[in-house]
Amino acid sequence: MKKRHLSLLLIQNWVCFTLQSLPRRPKVTMSLTAMVGVGNAINKLPGLSFRRIISDSSTNDLYRAIREHLTALIPGLTPNDVSTMSLGLSHSLSRHKLKFSPDKVDTMIVQAIALLDDLDKELNIYAMRVKEWYGWHFPEMGKIINDNLAYAKVIKVMGMRASAATTDLAEILPEEIESALKAAAEVSMGTEIAAEDLNNITLLADQVISFTEYRQQLSSYLSARMTAIAPNLTVLVGELVGARLIAHAGSLMNLAKSPASTVQILGAEKALFRALKTKHDTPKYGLIYHASLIGQSTGKNKGKIARMLATKTALGLRVDALTDDKDESAALGLEMRAMIENRVRKLEGKPAVPRGNANTAPIVGSRAPGKWEIKEAKKYNPDADTVAENAPSAAQAVAEAAVRAIDQDIVMGDGDEGSDS
Repeated sequence: MKKRHLSLLLIQNWVCFTLQSLPRRPKVTMSLTAMVGVGNAINKLPGLSFRRIISDSSTNDLYRAIREHLTALIPGLTPNDVSTMSLGLSHSLSRHKLKFSPDKVDTMIVQAIALLDDLDKELNIYAMRVKEWYGWHFPEMGKIINDNLAYAKVIKVMGMRASAATTDLAEILPEEIESALKAAAEVSMGTEIAAEDLNNITLLADQVISFTEYRQQLSSYLSARMTAIAPNLTVLVGELVGARLIAHAGSLMNLAKSPASTVQILGAEKALFRALKTKHDTPKYGLIYHASLIGQSTGKNKGKIARMLATKTALGLRVDALTDDKDESAALGLEMRAMIENRVRKLEGKPAVPRGNANTAPIVGSRAPGKWEIKEAKKYNPDADTVAENAPSAAQAVAEAAVRAIDQDIVMGDGDEGSDS
């Protein structure tokens, strides 16, 4: 207690000395604050007007001492109350930072692209299970219909294969594939299944249909968010690759701070460190490899185009992240994309395409999704085989080569006998 009273007495004397050392002026109102910003904010309040705001090292020491001895200065205040107050203040500050965080919009893109990848994996597993399960009943259907969504819809509409002849599938399948499916159902080698089995297969097919429709909706949402948040990045590399780059970096601001060399190999960190450790060639590209501009170039030019695309992407990222009023038309991104496309054509020996007005080009990802089409699997075409006239068969060619080799060995043996004699 004596030490506490002594410290309080010292604080009181120090405060009095500090106030006495201030220049005395008539009718001067002062404000002691721990931070200059707080003092300015207090001064702007209506009805309050402080002519002088004091905020320096002396006020910091004063506030530090007051916080340390706050329980002794205020009667009835316990240390538990101070701890509760500090905890509530920290929660309020954290809540305020999260509410006004500039990175919170990027979180939507990160979560959407992660969910999209998970949906693709689950959708492939469910579709494969549907084909294997229903394939016991109608194995020929898997070779006729390659699209997973159409396969599930046909199961839901048709049911048993015996109902194929009386089922109208015109809304799901093209006419030629529908007729092929009905013809295959009549001579199918599949086994019979019970109605309970078909019910479970139909429920699984419903899951495939719902997952596919939700994935399309999520893809449209991701495209819209990418176009609004990073239009230049979306134009250059596409919404999927751009979203994966943002997710890998953590936020759009972190990705914008990265140099072009980091953007180029982002996603290939394991290969990079392995190459540095074994003193081999470092990778030329990472996630950016899946961009359409790199896919358009040939193998020997992919590294050059990846480096150029990463440079332009880094510029577009800084415009997207640091510009207050974002231009959703992405004029800068379209202009840089046209430059890269002309560079690709020049490297491949093709004539350059005139740029024209870059503002009229459509933004990648803003196209309306077209109706899916069922493509029949490629089959072997025996008509493409040709046989040259009067050409020797493979067996005859092998026999003639063997005869020539034997004759050559006989000639060499005769020459050796003549030299010995």
